[in-house]
Amino acid sequence: MDLLDKVVKPLRIAVAMSGGIDSSVTAAILKRQGHDVIGISMRVWDPTSFRERGEGDPSHCPPPDAVENARLVAGQLGIPFHDVNFEEEFRRIVVDDFIGEYYHGRTPNPCARCNRYVKFGLLLDRALALGADMLATGHYARIERDGEGFFRLLKGADPKKDQSYFLFDLTQKQLSQSMFPLGGMTKTEVRALANRLELRLADKGESQEICFIPDDDYVRFLEEGSIGRDLSGEIVTSDGKIIGRHQGTYRYTVGQRRGLGIAWSEPLYVLGIDTERNRVVVGPKRELYRSGLRAKDLNWIMPPPAGEFTATCKIRYRHLPVPCRVIPREGNRGEVRFLAPEKSVTPGQAVVFYDDDRVLGGGWIEEGI
Repeated sequence: MDLLDKVVKPLRIAVAMSGGIDSSVTAAILKRQGHDVIGISMRVWDPTSFRERGEGDPSHCPPPDAVENARLVAGQLGIPFHDVNFEEEFRRIVVDDFIGEYYHGRTPNPCARCNRYVKFGLLLDRALALGADMLATGHYARIERDGEGFFRLLKGADPKKDQSYFLFDLTQKQLSQSMFPLGGMTKTEVRALANRLELRLADKGESQEICFIPDDDYVRFLEEGSIGRDLSGEIVTSDGKIIGRHQGTYRYTVGQRRGLGIAWSEPLYVLGIDTERNRVVVGPKRELYRSGLRAKDLNWIMPPPAGEFTATCKIRYRHLPVPCRVIPREGNRGEVRFLAPEKSVTPGQAVVFYDDDRVLGGGWIEEGI
C-alpha cells in the first residue's frame, strides 16, 4: 500500500512540527491519508534569557525562524497551526539538568530526557487538550501493538537514522498515544517524498544534535551559565599520580583524548571524573575497558523477564549493540555484564536494551564496573 493511500478510520492527529523535512513530511502523509491533522510547535529555548547580561554571538543562538517555518508548512498543507511556549519548563527539566549533570561529573543525554518529559509529556498533553487522538512526530522509530495489547517500540527501518535509543524512557501510555509515520522509511525516501509532495522546505538541512547548543560548544554554554567560581583541579593517573591540572571537570568526558595538554609516553584518555576531589582521572586506552556497568532508573517498555536475562545493549547513540546479561536489582536498578569488555562506559549516558529490533527498555549509567 502506498503511504499516501486513504485510511479506513481517520483520526484527529497533532503533528509536532519544527519546520524541517521530517516533521513536514509526517504532516503531509497524515493529511493525504485523510486524517484531521493539526500542526503544533514548541518554543523551548530563548538563549537571551540564559545569558545573564544578554550578551554573546547571535550565531550561537538556535534559528529564530523555526516556528515560523513550521507555520508556513502548515499553511501550505492547509492545516490549523498552534504555537506553544514551554521555555520555562524546558529550562527547568532539560537545560538545568544538563548543566547539573556536567558539574557532577556525568555526561547527560538531554534528548532522551526531553522526549520523556517535554515532547511526549507536556506537548502530548497539550495535543490531547486540543482534541487530538494522537501525537505524531518525525522520529525514525516504529510502534506496533502486539496480540496482548502491549505497545512495542522498534528500531527505525533506516539504521543510519534510527532514533529508538532516545525513546527508551517512554511509557506504555505515551506509546499508545504516539505515532511515528516515518519509522518504516529511509531518509532518502523521506527526501524523495518531500520533493514529490512539493514541500517548500524539502532541501532544509538536518537539525543539530542538541537544539539549545547549535554550535556544539557545550563548554562555552556551560561557562555562560556558571557562577564564575574557580573549578580548576588536578589531573591524575589511576594510581593517584598528579600529572597536570585542569580548568574544570565539566570540560571532560569518559573516553576523551584531546584537550588534556599533557605530554606522555603514550596517548592518555579520560578514565573518570572525581568531582568530590575535583580531579580528572586519566590513563592509557587499555584502562578504558569495563566488563559491565551499573544503571539506575530503569524503564521497561514491556514487562521484563523474571530474573536475569540476555539481550543486546547500546551504551551511547552511535554505539553498535553488543551482547550482554542484564541483572535486575532492587530500587529500579540493574547491573549489565558485557560478553566482551567495552570501552568508554560513561556515567550519565543511557544504556538501552534490545531484542533484535525491539526495544526492551533502558536506564541511566551510574558507573562502569
